[in-house]
Amino acid sequence: MEEVKVLGSWPSPYGYRVQWALELKGVESQFLFITGNQLQNPLSFLSTLRRHGLTKPLLPKDPYERAMARFWINFVDDKDKAAPFVSFFITAGEEHKKAAKEAKELLKMLEEQALGEKKYFGGEEIGIVDLAMGWMAASFGVIEEIVDAKILDAESFPRLHAWIHNFRAHPVIKNNLPDHDRLFVSYSKKREMFLASTTT
Repeated sequence: MEEVKVLGSWPSPYGYRVQWALELKGVESQFLFITGNQLQNPLSFLSTLRRHGLTKPLLPKDPYERAMARFWINFVDDKDKAAPFVSFFITAGEEHKKAAKEAKELLKMLEEQALGEKKYFGGEEIGIVDLAMGWMAASFGVIEEIVDAKILDAESFPRLHAWIHNFRAHPVIKNNLPDHDRLFVSYSKKREMFLASTTT
């Protein structure tokens, strides 16, 4: 079998999604970091996995559950839905407070409607929705450190907090997470750049 190569720009979470899926399926792959505009017209997450025949059993067998999985993946990737999380990262003052409030409302929805009482979004095993939500476990804690505001805490979101612990502790995920210190430096520079652009 030809070696699978995953192209991604560090520390974008999209490449990690595919890398995690490949590892979970036992497919050997090489993760290649690229810069600038070298990555053109990226495939959607589901399209990329289907291209390599990796959606089964990451997608639920039950038709309704499969449809709901697709719904939550689209929900997470929707730019309008993601806007509060982006604003939480790149703004300050009243705008940041507003973004934090909106982000917490979305987190509540994810905890109660998407995760519920399950160990993973996919049930007892990591599924495709867990991989789509993986950015939250991989990097949101770093973002909270940088902006000095904790919104995804154990008291407010016990189930999401437990999911993050379970997801990060899974051997495949644990061995394929972005380095915390490097991520902190990279994201700090990005935030400084955005804040500087709003004051000039």
